[in-house]
Parts: sequence; structure tokens; C-alpha cells
Amino acid sequence: MHIQGRRIRLLLLAAALLALTLSGCGSSERSGGGTGLLNDDKFVFTASGEFRPFSYLNDDLTMSGFDIEVGNAIAKELGVEPVAKRMKMVGLVEGVKNGRADAAVASLTINDLRAKHVLFSTPYYYSGPQIFTRPDSPIQTTDDLKGKEVAVAKGTSYLDIAKRYTGNVKTYDSDITALQALADGRHDAVITDFVTGRTTIQEGFAVEERQLIERSEQAVVVPTDNPVLLKRINEAIDKLRADGTLKKISEEYFGEDITTEPEAAASK
Repeated sequence: MHIQGRRIRLLLLAAALLALTLSGCGSSERSGGGTGLLNDDKFVFTASGEFRPFSYLNDDLTMSGFDIEVGNAIAKELGVEPVAKRMKMVGLVEGVKNGRADAAVASLTINDLRAKHVLFSTPYYYSGPQIFTRPDSPIQTTDDLKGKEVAVAKGTSYLDIAKRYTGNVKTYDSDITALQALADGRHDAVITDFVTGRTTIQEGFAVEERQLIERSEQAVVVPTDNPVLLKRINEAIDKLRADGTLKKISEEYFGEDITTEPEAAASK
């Protein structure tokens, strides 16, 4: 009986050790160098590649865009190699939480819901959701959206915004496909970032801008348990703003500076 009891205790101990080992397998394991990075010599950041001109795919499946350039610039300030990793917009926050990337540099709007799951850097640009319709549409403001079919991109803050004004919301994998569907005659309107909408108009999409609903702040997202990296990214963003790098990148992609906080609130 004594031997059998000892065997049982040993088996229970082995099971407990195995459980502890398995529980650690899903968590992110950052390097021990005090950098806050998964790898000391790399800054792995994620974006969707579906949000032109902020992030989009090249022919070789690498990504380009404003967010990618900002991520690269942050990596340079951190003194490490930038590694841009593509994830679906709807999975960006979860990917960062689960340690699949150091951060998301993906035009993610600061809001209370996301703040429950991740940390936000200081804003690196300022934008806002805007209504876009076809040229012949009578829709002008949010008051006109009641009962209308409004399209938005999955995983964006625009979904909740659209639900404030209509119960008929359709979702797409990206803002670009939503705007293309609108131009092709589907849906009554799209709510998306005003820069994205204006860019598609310049590219020939048959849509027009209407009311700018509100202003928003976009930030880099990092895991809640990584204040070290958050501090380093904030310092990098502050330096990139001070030396004019953010402004230069913005003007390259948009012809204007969207990295400086607007003085006035959104138009109504």
C-alpha cells in the first residue's frame, strides 16, 4: 500500500508538471534581453494588407502603405529589423494578445472595447469615420441612414458606428471591397476612414464623400503585459513626430499631414 501510494503521488506530480508546461505553450515568450520584443533583433508588427493606402499587398505578397512605413520607422528607432506580418483585420487584436506579433501597426482606433484587451500607444495619426455614397444618393448625414443598408469592414470600429444609425449593416473583409460594392450599385452607403474613402475616389471609384461623423485617434497596439515595449514605442513615435518623419510619410501617401492632432472637432 505504501508503494502504491507513492506511485499515485508521483503520477499526480507528473500530471501537474505537464499541465504547467502545456499552459505556457500558448503564451508569448519574449526575449530575456529587456527589450520587450519577441526577438531582440526584430520588431514583428502586423497589419491587414487590405486597407489601402494604409496597408496593401504588392505582387510579391509583401506589404506596402502608410502603416507599413510607420512600422518600419519605429523599428529603425528601436534599432532592430522590421518584420511586417499580415493578418486579417478581424484578428489583429487577438493576434497581438496571443503573441503572434510584437505589435499591430494597423490603423486601429483607440476605443474602450479594445482597451480591455490591449495597450495603446500615443496616436500616430488622426482620422475619422465618414459616410460615402454613390453620386446620385440623397444621403447626406447620419440622420439619413435610418433603415438604409450600410457596408463596413469586419473587425473595424466602423461596425459599431454604423449600428448607431441603422439596423441593416453588411460586412466585408476590407474597406476597399465595401467601397467597390457600393460603386457597383450594392448597399446605400459605406462608413470608413475618410482618407481611405478619398483615396478610392482619386483612383476612380464612383462614390462621393458625405458627412464626417467624428474624429478618431489611431495608435499602435501592444499586449497588456508589455509596458516595456509600449514605453519604447511611445518614445519612438514622439521622436518621429518631432523630427518630421511622420509628417513626411503622411505627405508621401496622402499629400497632407494627418499625423498632427486637428485643432477643431469633426464637422456635423
